[in-house]
Amino acid sequence: MLIDCDDCAVRGPGCRECVVSVLLGTPESLLADERAALEVLAEAGMAPRLRLVPIHPGGRSGAA
Repeated sequence: MLIDCDDCAVRGPGCRECVVSVLLGTPESLLADERAALEVLAEAGMAPRLRLVPIHPGGRSGAA
């Protein structure tokens, strides 16, 4: 089975409730500026905070 987060129709808002994110971390394609934007939304109370910590040091995620 191949899971490609870049091809997911609900990528972004759906990631927090996706088992792939729980098991492997957030998609590698979540860039620093996207993380910063999520933090701004969380500070404003408009989105939940990103609570997952990557298992692999350096932000590498596993392969699905």
